[in-house]
Amino acid sequence: MTNPNVQSSPKKQKNFFLRAVEQWDLQLLVIPGILLLFVFSYIPIYGLVMAFQEYRLGDFPGQSEWVGLKQFISLVTDQNLPLVLRNTLGISALKLTIGFVCPIIFAVFLNEMQNQAVKKTIQTVSYLPHFISWTVCALLMFDFLSTDGGAVNEMLMGMGLIDKPIGFFQEGKYFWALALVTDTWKELGWNSIIFISAMAGVDAEMYEAADIDGATRAQKMWHITIKAIKPTIVLLFIMNVGGILNANFDQIMMLTKQMGNAMLKDYADVIDTYIFRMGISLGRASFGTAAGLLKSIINFILLLTANSIADKAGENALF
Repeated sequence: MTNPNVQSSPKKQKNFFLRAVEQWDLQLLVIPGILLLFVFSYIPIYGLVMAFQEYRLGDFPGQSEWVGLKQFISLVTDQNLPLVLRNTLGISALKLTIGFVCPIIFAVFLNEMQNQAVKKTIQTVSYLPHFISWTVCALLMFDFLSTDGGAVNEMLMGMGLIDKPIGFFQEGKYFWALALVTDTWKELGWNSIIFISAMAGVDAEMYEAADIDGATRAQKMWHITIKAIKPTIVLLFIMNVGGILNANFDQIMMLTKQMGNAMLKDYADVIDTYIFRMGISLGRASFGTAAGLLKSIINFILLLTANSIADKAGENALF
């Protein structure tokens, strides 16, 4: 007779390789992704040794003359670095505040729409700019903001707000605002998808209970909708803080015509364009590698800091 107090041992797990063989069809689907990750994300790590060497064209990475921290010292003492950091942090701060909040507001108001046909139409249209390349977006901006018949200048003059056309791409003081507006316009709908998805999981009974209690629409939006997606907001904000030194290389290059617009350089030159110019255009590969490595380290530290602050504040952290 079997003793009821003795629990049977769980079924022994199959060997990992045996399960992999049995699921060979699923493994085939994963292999291309693993290869791409290995080739483009892991193999290039070896090239970081160039940051500690004096790389010359034709040298195999790792076989050049070792110079220690020389490239990093040259970087932090470069007279152009303060300007580059100012532009990078300025543009990124605008995107991290205004550009981050706009998709949340858009998603909340879209969630409040009762007409499903209009809601889906607006949602679909808002996604479209995301799939347009920055090359096309820049050409559109050049036309819209042109001083010679541009739609924006014509509208402003027609409303009597300005007397003569504004040279948006002829004066650097407008560039940060242009970078913010164009990035927000292009990514507004796409960035709102995750917030809309989070709102779909809110229990409808909570809204019904709020109606019974006499809550206004604004109160329901703030105390129910926003509160429900707060963990998602915190997680995305932490991730964005970790990329604060990334100012969207493609956008900057296209809006400045590959940095050929000298009138915008003092406001548009960011770390990514600086690395490109020093590492590729001027052939200082080791210097560019050192700048990129230092940028990644700072981003990683900022990510850990933001995650730690969120964790101590009792919010949902990444880890």
